[in-house]
Amino acid sequence: QVQLVESGGGVVQAGGSLRLTCAVSGRTSTLYAMGWFRQAPGKEREIVGRIRWSDGSANIVDSKKGRFTISRDNTKNTGFLQMNSLKPEDTAVYYCAADRNSKGLYDSWGQGTQVTVSS
Repeated sequence: QVQLVESGGGVVQAGGSLRLTCAVSGRTSTLYAMGWFRQAPGKEREIVGRIRWSDGSANIVDSKKGRFTISRDNTKNTGFLQMNSLKPEDTAVYYCAADRNSKGLYDSWGQGTQVTVSS
């Protein structure tokens, strides 16, 4: 099992940037990929993107391409979500999650970090 802890959320003005961090501990050798998700108030959770841990190959959903970037430092068991040109509609709780089976099934989740973008 792995444990994930997000950090880096906060309040930022529209147009600003934030970098979220996801620290992974436990059986990190079992981590196949890390996914980033968000959930806005009153809305369902949605995926932002994911990164394959072995080679750093990352995918961002089309609606976030050009503004969001996912990366990782596997020597430090840490993943990152860089968010630029933030908009008020990016306000949400952001989560990282572990995929340990390569099937896109996430079995460990962080506690989430709040991102609030003011207009």
